[in-house]
Amino acid sequence: MTQQHPTAPTTVQLPDYTNADQEEILGGGDDPFGVASVGLTWLPKDLHFGVRHGGRLVAHAGLVRLPVGIGEADTEVMGVGGVAVAPEARGRGLARLVLAAALDHARTLGPRHALLFCRPPLVPLYERLGWQPVDGDVRVEQPEGRVVTMPLRTMVMPLHPGADWPSGAVRLRSLPM
Repeated sequence: MTQQHPTAPTTVQLPDYTNADQEEILGGGDDPFGVASVGLTWLPKDLHFGVRHGGRLVAHAGLVRLPVGIGEADTEVMGVGGVAVAPEARGRGLARLVLAAALDHARTLGPRHALLFCRPPLVPLYERLGWQPVDGDVRVEQPEGRVVTMPLRTMVMPLHPGADWPSGAVRLRSLPM
């Protein structure tokens, strides 16, 4: 059995994810994810995964199961959101580590795909981690029954072998995560 070095980062499933947890990772600020300018209302996540290192929470990824229409088919996806790595800890594989923990758990929940939204500069990172951009516009719900085109890049990852993303227009039947 291999022993883990005592100071190695460790992944954990968090009982919840508070504003204090987010500040521990990203610090304070009005727009820690850099998406306030898109003007969307976001859905909280139900499940939370973190990476602890040196006694501190340094990364997070959240999951929520969501209904989605793709073409004429209705299905569900595991929405991934709130992905964050402490600025001083970036470039050390922590996004890969926390996303692996979240996606391993997501594979046990049934949906065939994970879906996330990201700012364009992060697309190459997610592509290196195995995510693929979704072609075409993705529509998402907003309060008061509005449906808008997602201004961020939509990316998808199969959760099971042979889970090909269907073709057709995509509509998330909820707030985005």
